[in-house]
Amino acid sequence: MDALKTSPVDPPRIGCYQLHLLLSCPASIRVGALGDFTFPSGRYIYTGSAMNGLAARVPRHLRRDKKMHWHIDYLLQHAEVIQVELFPGAEQRECRLNQEALSLPGARVVVPGFGSSDCRCAAHLVYLGS
Repeated sequence: MDALKTSPVDPPRIGCYQLHLLLSCPASIRVGALGDFTFPSGRYIYTGSAMNGLAARVPRHLRRDKKMHWHIDYLLQHAEVIQVELFPGAEQRECRLNQEALSLPGARVVVPGFGSSDCRCAAHLVYLGS
């Protein structure tokens, strides 16, 4: 899958994205209604989609000051975004991209249901280790 590796200054209007995150130390975080979880320090990949507003969604994720709405908003209060990958286009490939991330060596789900309340994936947050 070809990703547009760029800063989200002028992202396409529709598509999917992956946020590569670094959590420098373990953190206990309440993730909205999902509950309280301990996130181990290390690298993560979060896969999301914005099929009607990619140009607004990704920059919103990068802001610190925002209303907590999505699961990722809670983690982003503690983690640093180190890379953004954009996958422009109308094809809904969020789950496929997430499965590719889960297939990376050492990848695993640490918070079941994170970001995947509208699909059958175990989670759309993949922990890659430290």
